[in-house]
Amino acid sequence: MEDPTTITSQYKAARLAGLLYLIAMATGLFAEFYIRFPSTLVVSGDVAKTASNIMANERLYRMGIANNIITFAIDVVLIWALYVLLRPINRNLALLAVFFRLVETTIACIAIINYYVAMEFVSDADHLKAFDSNQIQALSILHDTYALTFIVVAIFLGLGSTVFNYLLFKSRYIPKVLAAWGIFSSLLLLISQFAIVIFPKVEKTIIPACYAPIAIDEIALGFWLLFRGAALPKMES
Repeated sequence: MEDPTTITSQYKAARLAGLLYLIAMATGLFAEFYIRFPSTLVVSGDVAKTASNIMANERLYRMGIANNIITFAIDVVLIWALYVLLRPINRNLALLAVFFRLVETTIACIAIINYYVAMEFVSDADHLKAFDSNQIQALSILHDTYALTFIVVAIFLGLGSTVFNYLLFKSRYIPKVLAAWGIFSSLLLLISQFAIVIFPKVEKTIIPACYAPIAIDEIALGFWLLFRGAALPKMES
């Protein structure tokens, strides 16, 4: 017999996780389709053009950084909620998923810090005076590595999401078809990112295909957990 307190905590965690999935997806779509951060501002290898773009759109740039910070702060709470929900199924696997997802979030936050530092240097004339032209050009590497960093971020997202979805599949808290889709989409993301590392030229071809399934999964899972909750023992007839 499950502890009623544990079940209550799981029930609340399921609803919270659903809400956070949808909020995180909203902030991600806001960044991609409105701010378009950083693709519209950063010109790979051209620090002068990048600096010009940032100075002309500094508010937009800062909104992009703030949006990313909010997104990954939400992710931390989401990871905690999923752990509370799935800990009774297999505590060790739930912890493994948490560690994978926290590595993802940590790397992403480091990337954001580097991006912020790069912005401060390339957009501030006084800062730039302290560097010669070669050093200034080297600063653009901080911008260029942002996208590369998020390949590693996506790998750890795929690892953590695969484990969490496996636990959801095993738990039967949600429909098995939804959990199975989550496992598939997470593994697809994981494999595709390794493919990009090994064969970088395929990136532009496979990026939409590898991110669309996991986006669909997280939206569907968010709505299910928020409005239907999890099929916990106390709700069974």
